[in-house]
Amino acid sequence: MNRTSAPVRPAVTDAWEGLVTTALLGTDRRTPPGSRPGPQAPVALLDAAAVETVRRRAGLRPARAAERPRPAPEDPRPPLPSAAARRLSLLLADRPGTAGGRRGTTPDLMELLPQWLALANARGYAPPPEALPALLDAARGRTDLRPAALEFAGPRALWLARLNPDWRFALRSAPGGGAAPPHLEDGDTVRTLWQEGLFAERVALLAALRSRDPAAARDLLATTWATERAEDRLMFLDSLRTGLGPDDEPFLEQALADRSRNVRATAAELLSALPGSALAARMAVRAEACVAVDHTGDAPALVVEAPHECDAGMERDGVVAKAPAGRGERSWWFGQLVEAAPLGTWSRRLGGRTPEEIVALPVTDDWQGELHAAWCRAAVRQGDAAWSRALLGEPSAPEAGGPGAVSLAERAKLLGTLDAAERAEWVAGFIATHGLSEAFQLLGVCAVPWAAPLGRAVVDALNIARDAGSYPWSFSGVMGLAERCLDPSEANRLDALLAVPDEPENASPGAGGYWAEAFQRLVTTLRLRAAMTEELGAA
Repeated sequence: MNRTSAPVRPAVTDAWEGLVTTALLGTDRRTPPGSRPGPQAPVALLDAAAVETVRRRAGLRPARAAERPRPAPEDPRPPLPSAAARRLSLLLADRPGTAGGRRGTTPDLMELLPQWLALANARGYAPPPEALPALLDAARGRTDLRPAALEFAGPRALWLARLNPDWRFALRSAPGGGAAPPHLEDGDTVRTLWQEGLFAERVALLAALRSRDPAAARDLLATTWATERAEDRLMFLDSLRTGLGPDDEPFLEQALADRSRNVRATAAELLSALPGSALAARMAVRAEACVAVDHTGDAPALVVEAPHECDAGMERDGVVAKAPAGRGERSWWFGQLVEAAPLGTWSRRLGGRTPEEIVALPVTDDWQGELHAAWCRAAVRQGDAAWSRALLGEPSAPEAGGPGAVSLAERAKLLGTLDAAERAEWVAGFIATHGLSEAFQLLGVCAVPWAAPLGRAVVDALNIARDAGSYPWSFSGVMGLAERCLDPSEANRLDALLAVPDEPENASPGAGGYWAEAFQRLVTTLRLRAAMTEELGAA
């Protein structure tokens, strides 16, 4: 019996299309082949479709086998200790919402994963291969985890990411999709990658070179600067923040004439962070013309005369001419001039006064808020700790905002210019005076683990809040920070807070029990963090 294959596919296709047409028209108007009209027609249609589906699948020819994936690369790092590997599995198995609405005394393991990853990376361990899928899933769901998670996951995670579309973010996050960066001493390879590499590879190369040899990175950028796209120039220019110094001034001065407004603004910002730059000097002259000391009253006071126009020179130096909605143009220009002027300008301009003395001077005509806010931004940009202290004032001052800081965000930024010990001491004093209601953002800039005075201040404030009879939920943010940031050695000192206290008459019903539960979770988490550190071994 002769067999021919030519008519098979058209017949199958025609039969399937006929069934689809019948389904669209309805079996009342058209019945499938071999079936009579009536109540059994829909069943017959489904049966025919099932048979035809099997025929269509059976008619498919096997595709050619794809190339076998290359073996996963080796990870030369030492493996995790067995106890730490088990701990990692527990941390990765925890998911938000798996414990129901209220956590009780159970630690939030996912919130401990960033600390665990930091410790593991510091020790130089490699992950167990079987943990890589869960680790990539965790990094996929939390972008804040990605840098540490991908560093810990190593080259095998990137190998996996090429095989699973859900993990492609790892290829985007790792420059070159996991390709090893070139040896920076190999000039030819560096130049080739800079000229021919993908954008992410070039950004990573420039950042790595800048951290090692700022001048070489700047010179490399200069070779292609004129031909780069505006958005790429902006990203590359931002990498010069690392190792910024006086030698960068000529390049940044040229960038002030860039076609892109954003590039010009970034160049001006970087130049203003160099107090000895020509731009900083020009801004100082403009700012000095706006502020003077008035001696005609009972006590010296600062008077402000904001600029009346934004000329071409100001715009070239990064002053944005158009004010945001709701802002007056003159105050907008004035704030930008003061922010960009070197802070050393003001001692010379204002009779040799110290930053504390300058900030203490009254300012006429309601200009104090604008002037002090601009000084806050300048102190952060220039990293001037002396001015930050003056603007913060004493943490025990009656006004929580201090003499110069007008918002919690500004206070947090000013604290960032102080060293870790001084920062912790200031925040501890603030909490001792003002409590925890405004402390959350300030605690976020303190080094982890918290210094002993800061930790004691937080625990004492939580204890005071408990004794006041309110529920602990108002302090859940601070309690969560304490779980992650309090020194684990404080756990034993907290044992006295685990008992349910006697509730005062005006206390919220059951508040004491909820507080005991919250403190139990805090103590449990601190001991868990201590165990994590011990399992990963000494640094």
